Amino acid sequence: MLLLADLAPGAAEDLLRRHGLMLVRVADGATIPGSYWGEPEAGVIGDAVYARADTPVHSLLHEACHLIVAPPEKRTTIHTDASESQAEEDATCYLQILLADDLPGIGSTRLMADMDAWGYSFRLGSTRAWFEHDAEDARAWLEVNGRLPLAPAQACG
Repeated sequence: MLLLADLAPGAAEDLLRRHGLMLVRVADGATIPGSYWGEPEAGVIGDAVYARADTPVHSLLHEACHLIVAPPEKRTTIHTDASESQAEEDATCYLQILLADDLPGIGSTRLMADMDAWGYSFRLGSTRAWFEHDAEDARAWLEVNGRLPLAPAQACG
């Protein structure tokens, strides 16, 4: 499983900054503020994603994407639990797969494998099967809500 420590220096900060977010790096062994699942999973509070060096990249992206899909006026109220619906959760998963291609050395294929290893569950049995054959509603949600990146990466490539 790829960790924040495995990313190129500044890569996560740059990606989050492009989406109006900030990464707050937490010291090794310290409690991660706003973590829904507990350490080492990422946390969210307002416009910030909290993570340690041992935080999985899929978790960092997932929590960041929760903030990206949230309306800007709602972001300031988010603390720990960011999802309001299954549709929003699905959109978050879809977007994290797309954004994985914006992180050097990560990519959607590797991210989806890490999502499966962590235990994400989808009707079709794997993240990749869901993304390729069952995620039309998630993509549509992102499009309707104006949250699809302007130039989305070609996932699964």
